[in-house]
Amino acid sequence: MASAADEGSAAAPTPTPRAAVSHVIFDMDGLLLDTEGFYTEVQERILARYGKVFDWSLKAKMMGKKAAESARIFVDECGLAGLLTPEQFLEEREGMLQELFPSCAVLPGALRLIHHLHANGVPMAVATGSHKRHFALKTQNHKEMFTLMHHVVMGDDPDVKTGKPSPDIFLAAMRRFEGKVEPSNCLVFEDAPSGVAAAKNAGMYAVMVPDPRLDVSYHKGADQVLSSLLDFKPDEWGLPPFKD
Repeated sequence: MASAADEGSAAAPTPTPRAAVSHVIFDMDGLLLDTEGFYTEVQERILARYGKVFDWSLKAKMMGKKAAESARIFVDECGLAGLLTPEQFLEEREGMLQELFPSCAVLPGALRLIHHLHANGVPMAVATGSHKRHFALKTQNHKEMFTLMHHVVMGDDPDVKTGKPSPDIFLAAMRRFEGKVEPSNCLVFEDAPSGVAAAKNAGMYAVMVPDPRLDVSYHKGADQVLSSLLDFKPDEWGLPPFKD
């Protein structure tokens, strides 16, 4: 019979993983790179000219969408029809963003997680709504991180017919991994409600790392919600655990 001391020293049982995933797909803006603040800053400046305020309920509707769709939402929701077209908004926003993007920083926990998964042979991809020209600006000082990805799918990829919350971009990313990969094998990391919806529409698992200013009502749909990538525990998803 084991003594009380023996029982007390026994290792705690390993918790059952939420799922056993084998492949990981990352969103980029607001998840790996701190670029979302740039969009907010520029849109606030544009709206201020019309005596209007940019708020987080509007930002939540725009996040993760293709540029043309987010521009239409911006103009419609802010009552700017007749004052500013979606095309004019995008043109003005473009100039300001191009100056800001190269200065973006990597968000906490991103490098640690990516290096860990790469070292353990876990295939990874990026699925971002950003187009090639913006991707190049945002990543120009972070190229090493993206070389660890198996591939990157961007918003202007021919296989991405419809933006998030359509599953197109995540299914395209899944199909480019080697071998046969099923949606249930994939874990998606997202910060935007439309991105979480896209992952779930693709039949994948979704971990959401939202901006703290985003209302909690937008968290629904995610399989897990974290305040930072630093809080992610790979073994909860059947992935190799961190050693530290």
